[in-house]
Amino acid sequence: MERAENLGRILEVNETFARDARGSNDWLPILKLHCDEDRFFERYRQPDATHVVRFYIIDLENPNSIASSVRAARENARGIRHLISLETWFQLNVMWNWVRSLGPRDLALSHLSQLCTQIKESCQLHTGIVTRTLYRDQVWLFYTLGMLIERCDQTTRLVDIKYHALLPHWRDVGSPIDIAQWNALLRSASAYHGYRRVYPHEMTPQSVAGFILLDPYFPRSIRRCVGEIEETLRELLDRPELGHVRFAPPALRELKMLASRSAHEVVGMGLHEYLDDVQRRLLELGQDISATFFSVASPAAAQSQSMSS
Repeated sequence: MERAENLGRILEVNETFARDARGSNDWLPILKLHCDEDRFFERYRQPDATHVVRFYIIDLENPNSIASSVRAARENARGIRHLISLETWFQLNVMWNWVRSLGPRDLALSHLSQLCTQIKESCQLHTGIVTRTLYRDQVWLFYTLGMLIERCDQTTRLVDIKYHALLPHWRDVGSPIDIAQWNALLRSASAYHGYRRVYPHEMTPQSVAGFILLDPYFPRSIRRCVGEIEETLRELLDRPELGHVRFAPPALRELKMLASRSAHEVVGMGLHEYLDDVQRRLLELGQDISATFFSVASPAAAQSQSMSS
């Protein structure tokens, strides 16, 4: 659900200011940001608005689409139906039925911003229901970890679509068009009002990117998410039933180092390179969590391990 919400944000911000030299919308950067070029071009010829929006909203053959994400969330919920509230299950079903009812007419660019807003609000409703109804045991902690890792990753992609793939010519930096685009990015990240509380009179690439990525009080920032990931893992490992587990992933140490840098250092080292590094570390952390808590050895492997001990 976190992925569905953030993909709605990325589609909305791309529709706002992703323009090529002729003034047409450029949708190829979204495919590049999600490494989906091969999958997309197997089925579509042109990365235009019609095909990319369809690919990322209703295409169930694309595992990264909003429809696929909502379907996966519903199937995950079905598997733990006895652990979640009736309200959570009901809202997931309502959203799934709505998303799968969407057709080509609903995806028109003239309605895309409104559609993305509906998607975001439905995902936020889900988060609110889960937050208020889910019992605070291991289920809650793993749910929180998954949400934070996905949120952190998607924040990097949202910034990357403006700063790297859509960076204007150097003559346009600081122009009214450039400032309007950073303004749109802040609003798409639900960061505008928070940013203005910290920077009431300033609007620069460094300050905007620094706020979205590194502000400790902005809920979607890398710094905030990494801190909450560490806190959630600590709470998880403090539970008596997991007292035997030892987990100190190198990826988390690297993420803490990346999150502690200043905006000036990040821009100096290359923002795209920084974002790419964060994405790799998040992937490694997810793999470490999966291997530590969810990988079950086969009987043969367990017997071999026992014999070697």
